[in-house]
Amino acid sequence: MEKGLRLEIRYLDEINSTHLYLTEAIRKGEIKPPLAICADRQTGGVGSRGDRWIGMDGNLFLSFCIDAASLPADLPRQSMSIWFSWLLKEVLAEEGSKIWLKWPNDFYLGDKKAGGTITAVLRENIVVCSIGLNLKKAPENFAVVDISITRERLLERYFLKLKQDIFWKDIFRKYKVEFLQSTRFPYFDKATQKRLHLRDAVLQEDGSILIENRRVYSLR
Repeated sequence: MEKGLRLEIRYLDEINSTHLYLTEAIRKGEIKPPLAICADRQTGGVGSRGDRWIGMDGNLFLSFCIDAASLPADLPRQSMSIWFSWLLKEVLAEEGSKIWLKWPNDFYLGDKKAGGTITAVLRENIVVCSIGLNLKKAPENFAVVDISITRERLLERYFLKLKQDIFWKDIFRKYKVEFLQSTRFPYFDKATQKRLHLRDAVLQEDGSILIENRRVYSLR
């Protein structure tokens, strides 16, 4: 993100989905980047693979939009979710968290999911990034972030991080080490309608995986 760029954050009490709200407002020309939407609670959040992300009070429900031109020149468009996710993971780690990033863009604590990221590119190369993270509460079989941090501090530190010149090559060098943790997990491959395992995947330089002679960019 361009140095000195000021990103406005609008806080809402309740919303169906920060992602759907922001993308629709952009399509209607009501909102232009850079801008972020953060809600106290979310009733119909969008998760990975089209699932519904359950929103519980006190957690992070964030969507923001920026111009694609402000992103690193070497960042593959298909791997933006990894880039955005890794920077937030770094902020959490700097605060003492053991959160790790499961391929391609889910936040995990141990073997349980604590959140995730989705991205979209709209007209005029506007990038929308949406992040859900369990800061305070989690449904059964999900994790809560292992540190105490306010939403406001997390966002302040995250958006400062986004302003730095952090290239994809620098992120990928660290991410490919962390990818080894992902190889413990199976997943359902919608394209082949088969249950596959990430231990059989080979991470590629653009953040995709090669599995069964196919290149896969996401689990959605």
